[in-house]
Amino acid sequence: MVHLLAICGSLRSGSSNQALLEAAARIVSARATMAFYEELAALPAFNPDADVEPVPDAVARWRRALADADGIVVSCPEYAHGVPGALKNALDWVVGSGELMGKPIALLNASPQSTFAHPQLAETLTVMSARVVPAASVTVAIAGRGADAAELVTDPGVVAPLDAALSALLDAIAEDRAAAASG
Repeated sequence: MVHLLAICGSLRSGSSNQALLEAAARIVSARATMAFYEELAALPAFNPDADVEPVPDAVARWRRALADADGIVVSCPEYAHGVPGALKNALDWVVGSGELMGKPIALLNASPQSTFAHPQLAETLTVMSARVVPAASVTVAIAGRGADAAELVTDPGVVAPLDAALSALLDAIAEDRAAAASG
């Protein structure tokens, strides 16, 4: 079975990005498992001087969660036309260690008004040699805060693009596995 890691770029309780990830987990449940990374706020501020063995425990857990996943699903808000600091900090911790190298990634966006952060996030991940899957990167409009995953999975306007994005991510993972098996 395929193992996905869900990462919410928002630390806010009741985040529409978290609800979108929870809906994605329900949609993909027959085809993959999805674990939620919930320690974004626990990661220390990145400092290259601290990026030596042994790394802080929270960093080791972050790296292990990424390494163990076949693919990554990120849902991220936009703050001041950019990627939230907590998510960027987390990514900084894996620039040198390489857990995202070649890893298929889906980028979800819960707001059509968010137009700056996602291209920035895609660029950062691409520079890190992650494989952002274009067909798996979609905007799914969620109306306001307090979205509920149970309600989202009953909305065809949410389910259709999420299912298509997740299918594209799973296809990319299957391609990777086939290439590895034949290589």
